[in-house]
Amino acid sequence: MLLHPTSLPSRFGVGDLGPAADAFLDWASRAGLRLWQILPPGPTGPHHSPYDGLSAFAGDPLLISPEWLVEEGLLPAGALDGAPDFPEGRVDWERVVPFRRRLLEASFRHAKSLGGRILDEVARFAEDPSNAAWLSDWSLFAALREQYMGLPWTEWDPPLAGRAEAAVAAARTELEDEIAFHTYAQFLFSRQWQRVKSEANARDISVMGDLPIYVASDSADVWAHRRLFALDEEGRPTSFAGVPPDDFSADGQLWGHPLYRWDVLAEEGYDWWIERIRLNLRLADAVRLDHFRGFSAYWEVPAGAATARDGRWVNGPGLMLFMAIQHALGDVTLVAEDLGYLTEDVRRLLEILGLPGMKVLQFAFGETDSEHLPHHHVPNLVVYTGTHDNDTSRSWFAALDEGAKARFRDYLGTSGEDAAWDLIRAAFCSVAERAIAPMQDYLGLGPEGRMNVPGRAGANWDWRATADAFSPDLASRVRHLAALTGRAAP
Repeated sequence: MLLHPTSLPSRFGVGDLGPAADAFLDWASRAGLRLWQILPPGPTGPHHSPYDGLSAFAGDPLLISPEWLVEEGLLPAGALDGAPDFPEGRVDWERVVPFRRRLLEASFRHAKSLGGRILDEVARFAEDPSNAAWLSDWSLFAALREQYMGLPWTEWDPPLAGRAEAAVAAARTELEDEIAFHTYAQFLFSRQWQRVKSEANARDISVMGDLPIYVASDSADVWAHRRLFALDEEGRPTSFAGVPPDDFSADGQLWGHPLYRWDVLAEEGYDWWIERIRLNLRLADAVRLDHFRGFSAYWEVPAGAATARDGRWVNGPGLMLFMAIQHALGDVTLVAEDLGYLTEDVRRLLEILGLPGMKVLQFAFGETDSEHLPHHHVPNLVVYTGTHDNDTSRSWFAALDEGAKARFRDYLGTSGEDAAWDLIRAAFCSVAERAIAPMQDYLGLGPEGRMNVPGRAGANWDWRATADAFSPDLASRVRHLAALTGRAAP
């Protein structure tokens, strides 16, 4: 199941780590599902994309459950009375964000009034060596970003943008309470996330996280570690990440993320990347590495270029990065998002590392004998019906040309009347060890269920399931197929 927590039902406008998460896990267990994939769980920027987050380490405060805050005595009883009516089936970001912020601020004030044990727990969390460095940077960055009304850090006063020691020290004193609030929010996120992960594991469900290769220019990481990124003296990227022109985009894709200075990272033993992997493997049992081919070679587009056409391939860190990760962390469970144009060096790196790659069934019918068709699959693989960037399978099938529809019907031996379920069945029947479908495909939704349209600013990431989506009948249907294909116990 691919389902980000923001897509869970909730009477407070956006899915979170509260009772609806437990109800989903109960349903998933009844359905025989054993793998739950999420999107990156960090705090997001103005377009709410999990792949353009404000931190590579912090968690999204929007995922903190108000119900659990009341249950744990961290919000007064009755604090949730009179909550606004939010729409079902989607996130109204403009209303949800300020409402959730007010609840967290109320919880922070209440926790301070309680004092004692809870504040001691927050202090231990902040002082934990695995949290201290990134949390100190994040909480100050978040407080400053609010003080500057959301302006990018490159537009802050130069001493703060450049992290001059005196300016940073003064800001820590001036914004002490705001910094404490953001530290408290991360404490809550961590505690609630670990609770949900434990509940999943107790039901024999593993969690698979998702780690974007790049971070946003306006992020705590770039501000705090300028030396690790290709930036000019003012902190602006000298080049951007992207991909070259292909069948999907005549101009390629220009992502706007700064590129790494892999030479500096190598000199420092890849410490920043090791800590990033370490934290993500505390949040999840396995981690998908987005845009894996960028570790072998990445597309560099000079700043100022109008499109990604003007880029060039540059060698990435390759095997050395993963050797450093293994030396520090041991054998870790990673999945490579190896979609797109793959060269021999990328395939060789995948083979050496032994990482499972991906196949997407929606890509399988545009040509004869596509490598995405199940008869080309191998066990060390993750097969998807579609990803968060694809249309729903029902909507995808409706838009196919007649030739592709004919190949679909012939190959799968179906009429195509329930294309989403046809793809789920094909994924479950694959020899791939992991088979994943978005919740929208289990529900057979059309375009109204699409999570993201790449390249479209706004109107993304807002789909939510309704409470009745997780029905006993659907659980029975999924479990029957999972048992039939050996993916769940009969």
